[in-house]
Formats: sequence, C-alpha cells, structure tokens
Amino acid sequence: MSPKRCPCGTGLTYAECCGRLHDGTATAGTAEQLVRSRYSAFAVGDPAYLLATWDPATRPPSLELDPAVRWTGLEVLATTGGGPFDVEGTVTFRAHARAGGADHLQAERSRFRRADGRWLYTDGEVDGGVG
Repeated sequence: MSPKRCPCGTGLTYAECCGRLHDGTATAGTAEQLVRSRYSAFAVGDPAYLLATWDPATRPPSLELDPAVRWTGLEVLATTGGGPFDVEGTVTFRAHARAGGADHLQAERSRFRRADGRWLYTDGEVDGGVG
C-alpha cells in the first residue's frame, strides 16, 4: 500500500508535505504553502493547526469543523507577494468539498502576514461557501 497523498494536491505524501507543518516539525515558507497546509488541516480535521496559524488579531476563540464536510480538492489560482522574503501576501484559491450529498465550492482571496518569521492567515474575501 502506498503512502497517503497530501490533500493539498502537490502530489507529495502527507508526511512529506503538510504533515510536517501540522506536527510542528516545519513551518510554511510561503503564503501559498500556508494556504495548502490550512486546506489540508480542514481535510484531516485539525482545528488546532488552523487556530495556531491564524493571526491573533482576527482569530476566533475556537473553531469546530463539520465532520460531514469532505474536502475534495484545492486549486491555487494566483499569488501576490507571500514569498520567502515578503512580509505580506495574498493567495486566491478555490476549495472543493462535498457535504449533504452535494458538491460545494469556496472561492477566496486570503491575506497573510509574516510575524516572528511565521506566515499567518489574516482574513479573506469569500465568494461562495460550504454547507
């Protein structure tokens, strides 16, 4: 049996890709990598990682994930900034999910900032939703 592929769509195994970020052995080097790891956190049901990578100024006090939502794919459409030497960036993406027997799409342009060497999700403009 082959190792499980990462939900974020890079083609790498989960352990080689977002698993390293989720378990704390690595941090996202770019805003896009943070988007991918946050998507994977939704897919594997890891709200602690989502909260840990959310800007404290905009982070909710808690986060509950709906176990009925099955995340089925991520498309990164565009990035602005968010590179290894940037302090801010945006990533536009589409996240696909299935819930209640129907397909759902969430399109978002997310904003990120780097603080103490770590990328954090600040907020985003959402077009569409799950549920």
